[in-house]
Amino acid sequence: MNEMQTEYFRQKLLNWRQELLRESDETLQHLQEGGVQEADIADRAQAEADRTLELRTRDRARKLISKIDAALGRIEDGSYGFCEETGDPIGVRRLDARPIATLSIEAQERHERMERTHRDE
Repeated sequence: MNEMQTEYFRQKLLNWRQELLRESDETLQHLQEGGVQEADIADRAQAEADRTLELRTRDRARKLISKIDAALGRIEDGSYGFCEETGDPIGVRRLDARPIATLSIEAQERHERMERTHRDE
């Protein structure tokens, strides 16, 4: 991977991270506003379900930020774009679609096949 491609992925990851953090801040502001006490029990239940879904979404975003940070670390140490399992280069198209990828397509497919096999046991 050349310097221009590396910088492209660095910027893509930084922008993605910034967007996730902005969404997280919006969620925090929304939750801090507090919920309006709904008079109807069904409305209260729906509001609580919405809040739970929002919190689960933010938790997933938090985990994604961690993966983005790890990818940025790999850019810094020069290991970004190489499969953790085989050491082979990960295709640029795959990285463009999933910039946090740590496995080549072939290694990922093997990994998924192994998961399916072990899940069925």
